[in-house]
Amino acid sequence: MKAIKNKDLNDRRGNAKDAKAAQLEAYRAAIAAAAPNREARQAERMAIAEARDARRAERERLKLEEQTRIAAEAAEREAAIAAAARAEAEEREAANKARIARVFEDEAARKAERDRRYAARKARKAG
Repeated sequence: MKAIKNKDLNDRRGNAKDAKAAQLEAYRAAIAAAAPNREARQAERMAIAEARDARRAERERLKLEEQTRIAAEAAEREAAIAAAARAEAEEREAANKARIARVFEDEAARKAERDRRYAARKARKAG
């Protein structure tokens, strides 16, 4: 059979108080034991955090350089495309001017030939 233990409220309160005091004492002992290592761990954590920040800054710098390079290449491509378009437009314009000049020359040659024939006809009739 079970042994029935009669514990009154004061006994339970006392036991709880003792248990809490023991836990607090164990916690304080653990903190005191970890104190020498805590500063070293804290310094190590700070060094790790600084190294992480340095790596992040380096990554961001490289990313910025890459974006700048890509933007410069895009600007160069755009400038080359614009230059090619200007050159093509100028070439087209020059071809149009040359064609117009040929038309005027042909027209002048035709008029000169007509005038020559007219003069020859007049000369035949007069002579």
